[in-house]
Amino acid sequence: MKRFTAISMAFFLMLGTLTACGLTEESEENNSFAATENAEDTPEAVPSAEAAGAENEDTVDPADWTEYDSLIKEIQTATDYVKREAFMHRAEDMLMETGAILPLYYCNDIYMHKSDITNIYMNQYGFKYFMFAQAPEKTLKLQLGSEPDALDPAFGGSADSACMIVNSFAGLYTYDADGNVQPDLASGYTVSEDGLTYTIDLLPELVWSDGSELNAADFVYSWNRAANPRRGAKDSYMFDVIAVNEDGTLQVTASEDGRTLTVTLSVPCAYFIDLLAFPAFYPVKQSEVEAAVGWENDPGAWCREAGYVTNGAYTVSSWTHGDSIVMTKNPNYHRADEVDIETIEVMLSADDEKVFAAYNAGSLDFIDTVPVDEIQDLLENPEFHITDCLGTYYVSFHVNSDLFAGKTPAQANAMRRAFALLIDRGYIAENIGQTGQIPANTIIPPGMSDGHGGDFRQNDGAYTYPDAENVGYFNPYYSQENMSEARSLLESAGYLFDEYGVLSPETPISFEYLTDEGTAHAAVAEALQQDFAMIGIDMSIRMVDRSVFLEERREGNYDVARDGWLADFNDPVNMLEIWTAGSGYNHCGFGK
Repeated sequence: MKRFTAISMAFFLMLGTLTACGLTEESEENNSFAATENAEDTPEAVPSAEAAGAENEDTVDPADWTEYDSLIKEIQTATDYVKREAFMHRAEDMLMETGAILPLYYCNDIYMHKSDITNIYMNQYGFKYFMFAQAPEKTLKLQLGSEPDALDPAFGGSADSACMIVNSFAGLYTYDADGNVQPDLASGYTVSEDGLTYTIDLLPELVWSDGSELNAADFVYSWNRAANPRRGAKDSYMFDVIAVNEDGTLQVTASEDGRTLTVTLSVPCAYFIDLLAFPAFYPVKQSEVEAAVGWENDPGAWCREAGYVTNGAYTVSSWTHGDSIVMTKNPNYHRADEVDIETIEVMLSADDEKVFAAYNAGSLDFIDTVPVDEIQDLLENPEFHITDCLGTYYVSFHVNSDLFAGKTPAQANAMRRAFALLIDRGYIAENIGQTGQIPANTIIPPGMSDGHGGDFRQNDGAYTYPDAENVGYFNPYYSQENMSEARSLLESAGYLFDEYGVLSPETPISFEYLTDEGTAHAAVAEALQQDFAMIGIDMSIRMVDRSVFLEERREGNYDVARDGWLADFNDPVNMLEIWTAGSGYNHCGFGK
């Protein structure tokens, strides 16, 4: 009813029959981080978000991102965890002040599986584990997404790729069914008194899927490969916690017998063992990687066809690109005796209506998506599952888009912050999400640890969010106040409005929204389109195949794009460090 009312209001406004009303996102002297770094009392030195926004409105330029990059380095190397939390709040302030990240809601995950399929589990970071599942015919037919972007542990950047990777590769640590980090290829570890040196023991007699020996030297090779900036791994930043040698290699060594891995960190890292359960830290076999044609310039070439060597529960035995993948049990997996399912047949599709039809026809046992229109009828279905995640669904504005051409950094920031205020997240969460999603007003999701025993999103003596009631940067729900503030921000950027509060034809705003296929993504795009249209903003929608979408977003070929991030570990730095200038996940183009 709300959506019909909103559209009707827009129609009548355009006819001019209503009265006007508010309607339904480095210089030394200006470097506030430098002041913070040298302060004795961190809580007083780091301003609240409200103050930070005001003092940086004219100075936080997304094109000059050196202060932010320096701040992230400080977070990564801080040993004072109270000060570290203050730095993270400051980084969040800077991100939100740009307006380039428009949060919509905090994620949960939905999926379905047949009642006779058991022991499938996932963690709060979106990884789904099938290797210990049980199925009547020892075959599992599932759907995770369309063609995966990469199945190399160091280069798989999407959630569906990661799910494939964690079932075909194994690392030193993994997650159990309760979401706890547990040893996998490791038998245990010790850490030095100063927290800098980890000595990790490997299980004996580990082998690759081809039967050859797997040892600690494989981790030395794999980690240096993933961390090497010349290889272009988007997760290379995760290795920044490890100290480096003079030649730029990581301070990671293998014992002569191959049973022990010694790792020296640059600073103590409370979540280091959690990192070891992340796919980027999984090993790959050097001889296989370097046997591929052009491997130096195309490091993922070795695993783009079936038959590549793995070390996890399954190998890829067949791959019909754009259609299907078949995974076969790896008898050399070190826990092979616990793997009951012999074959996993993967349907490659993001067409949720097609996928749902296949599930209902019995052609699929597990699906990772359902059409939006089906959710209400599925809420009481025991085969329909809703799980909590640490993540945020948001919209990215490319800061170098022609949309902001001719604007000062302050004007462009004002435009983007105005767009954020125009969105009715309550409608999106209730009518599109439908599974208890929480409307978002900042990038960091609820439940994130502050790194020293508390909740990052909880106001405390050291920090108060600018909107204390909502613990964020604005009211995420529709309000007349948001609409009025949005107009004021746009006016400050040079836009004019008519007597009905609609953009004047003299100063139009139009842009294209890039998204991939799926009824939920389409519905969100249409909701945004309608919300922007309320004040006369023209947003067109460009929906493309997922592989095209990922490439276009990665290359920055868009004005505004669907985006989202599921945390890799429970620390806010993971939601912040992806926005450094050199990060492969910096879709907004900060510092570029």
